Amino acid sequence: MGSFELEVKIQKYSNMIYRLALSMLKNKDDSEDVYQDVIIKFCKHYEDLKDEEHEKAWLIRVTINRCKSLLRLSWFKNRDELDENIPHLDKVKDDVYYAVSELPLKYRTVIYLFYYEEYKISEIAKILNEKESTIKSQLSRARAMLKNKIEGGLENE
Repeated sequence: MGSFELEVKIQKYSNMIYRLALSMLKNKDDSEDVYQDVIIKFCKHYEDLKDEEHEKAWLIRVTINRCKSLLRLSWFKNRDELDENIPHLDKVKDDVYYAVSELPLKYRTVIYLFYYEEYKISEIAKILNEKESTIKSQLSRARAMLKNKIEGGLENE
């Protein structure tokens, strides 16, 4: 495969990798670092990947693993975040974005894969190496948490 095909594949998956990293890390700079790491790894291994579906699953798995590795570092755990003003289109999307970003990592991940990447529960289970019942439970709990956060926020207005 030539460099043009590789460039096309990178363009195709760039937003997905970055959005997934941002949803997990909640920090633009760290997400960009993870994005670069994943792209470099992809460039080294893309010829080994069987097909488009396998590529996407591989990229998601590598992105998740890289984010988890970063989150485990002690310096990462003990730092203060800068308040980033991320512009949003409207109040509802803003509320949902922040509600999702406040979920624990495992719930943010399943919400992202289910709603943003439109994976089925069985596919998410394969990507995350979990049982389907575990993914269903996490998705159900995440939805309940989001409902509480969003409805609670609306009552306070």
